[in-house]
Amino acid sequence: MPKQIYKVLFASLLSSYLLTGCQIVSVKNQAINVSIANERDSILTRNKLSEASLNVLSMTGREAKICSDQPDQCIQELQQIPQIQDEQLLSTASEIYLAKALTFEKSTDCKVGILSSTRSEEKQKLQQDTYEQCLDQQLYMLDRSIRYSYAYMFKTKREPQGRIFDNRQVQIRDFYNLALAKLVSAYGLRYKPTTVEPQIKVGKSIYSINFDYYPQLKDQKIEQLLSSYNLNFSGLRSINRRDGFGSEFVLVLPQVKEDIGESKHPYIIDPINFSYKNGINPNIHQARYLAATLTAQPKSATNVKDILNNAEFELKAFDPYKYEQVNVGGKNYPLAANFSTPYGLWLAQNNLGKAAYLTLIDRDEHLTMPHLYMLEPYNPNKKVIVLVHGLASSPEAWIRLTNDIMGDTVLRENFQVWQVFYSTNMPIIESRFQIYALLTQAFAQVDAKATAKKDAVLVGHSMGGIIARLLVSDADTTKKALSMMNNRQLNKYQKLPIVSQRLVMKDIPNFSRAIFLASPHKGTDYADRWFTRAARKIIRIPGAFLSAISDSIQSQDLDFKDLLQQIDHGLIQNGPSDLSHQSKFMELTKDIQPRKGLVFHSIIGNATTSDDPNIITDDVVPYRSAHLDGAASEKIIKGGHSIQETPEAVLELRRILRLHLTQLGLHQP
Repeated sequence: MPKQIYKVLFASLLSSYLLTGCQIVSVKNQAINVSIANERDSILTRNKLSEASLNVLSMTGREAKICSDQPDQCIQELQQIPQIQDEQLLSTASEIYLAKALTFEKSTDCKVGILSSTRSEEKQKLQQDTYEQCLDQQLYMLDRSIRYSYAYMFKTKREPQGRIFDNRQVQIRDFYNLALAKLVSAYGLRYKPTTVEPQIKVGKSIYSINFDYYPQLKDQKIEQLLSSYNLNFSGLRSINRRDGFGSEFVLVLPQVKEDIGESKHPYIIDPINFSYKNGINPNIHQARYLAATLTAQPKSATNVKDILNNAEFELKAFDPYKYEQVNVGGKNYPLAANFSTPYGLWLAQNNLGKAAYLTLIDRDEHLTMPHLYMLEPYNPNKKVIVLVHGLASSPEAWIRLTNDIMGDTVLRENFQVWQVFYSTNMPIIESRFQIYALLTQAFAQVDAKATAKKDAVLVGHSMGGIIARLLVSDADTTKKALSMMNNRQLNKYQKLPIVSQRLVMKDIPNFSRAIFLASPHKGTDYADRWFTRAARKIIRIPGAFLSAISDSIQSQDLDFKDLLQQIDHGLIQNGPSDLSHQSKFMELTKDIQPRKGLVFHSIIGNATTSDDPNIITDDVVPYRSAHLDGAASEKIIKGGHSIQETPEAVLELRRILRLHLTQLGLHQP
């Protein structure tokens, strides 16, 4: 082969090698999670801007860090580049301003905390000034982010529907929602208002709060406006929320001071005829923790320039139970919502689980009387569910069910939940009477034509199931009760109102369905085991209750001693003692059936491997005690006594509640 050919081949190979060695772009497989993260991550999920914003900056040669440090200057420079499209500019600006706001939030200057007492007055003032300046800067950045986010979503050449599947649209919606949440929170830190003010002022920007879509709050003082983004709960299995436009909040109303008028004792022996101040039982609590969704919209803006520069915005507060959509520019968009955080905050701040044990040993007179809590603003157009807990328990027993109702769109739209809290050391017949009075008074406040007035559902667990059955029953137990008393002199008490009120049981007609879970309708031998007997000796009937009885009887010139002898020895025992299958209370009430026409269901636990009704038990209540003839359905579920917490029981409860709506013609299955 001629030398020239070798030279040509060598030159060709060398050229190919050199070209390959200088190759800039190569290809390799990348993990799918990395690909998705690169596409969807932003300043909210990592410590740098999104790829979309970084791409815009790289087009212009701007450094991301320099741009984030000086957002005003950076955005002004970007505005001068005609090649950058409106969507790119607005979305990038939104993220850059939010990034700077988050930087301020994390800085030590914005976390002054408690001023050190060891510092001089001058240094304390300097520290406070630095803190306030930092918050002012943070508020400014959040205001800019909100404005650019809003302009991107609603004032670009493409309308929101045109980019419905764009990842960038979801990112900017999140920037907007979070910036709004942090604006309200930072304003509270900066100015520390004692109540929510009608306006939020950020520099020249003014955000006026509009309650047109939450009418019950128009003239209502609001104690706090808390962002749901800042609240994290342990104990809630899931957070039920709805994605959409707007920032999720919890509105906290002021604590209503309980005033029962002129009463010597905190216990009211005759709540039905008692003259309450303003005619309303203060133990019926309207919802204090309310779900709300806030949107920030310009008061008057026809173009992007107006949105970015006009001072006045409107903060619209929406009741997310009543509104599922928000109208912007004549078009409707899904409204965001968080239904669980108000419930979680109510549970956390009231600590009712601890209160349940304190009342059991008579250490909390404040809760000796039963209380009714409405978990959402009263709605006349929704049916009512009333939940009654069991022994040594509280509304915390219903966390899973309540949260699932909030998460089920059909149930949430058609039901409102009322929770009963009562002292379980009280004689069951007394608890039944007091709760009867409480619920009767609550339903009396409901307009006669309102949907909420009738066809309510009553749900009770364990001891609460016994009480629930007696709340929907008609029975005169006077003759049988008096025959059980040892002292014949006690017959003179039978005509006393405080006695007849408790022995003559009337049902609450507002209920048309009841559900009993693990309820010992005929008692349980668990109450007679040695460890339970020991506990029963510690658990006493509330002193306030006994004092109230004493005063009532002595006012009738009768001797309290005869009645006192019956305490813990006859019909008047503490709640745990009444649960014994050998108790006189069980002998008196075990055969009382719900009123004719009421639909009722039983849910029973089975901790055994047997299907024999004589063996089945939940380790506390045997099947033969929980079973009731005439039930519309009876569901036996594998599990122990706290059956209401199991997924199977919650699903069965949801089935029954949906069935209730279907049979009322309110829902098509």
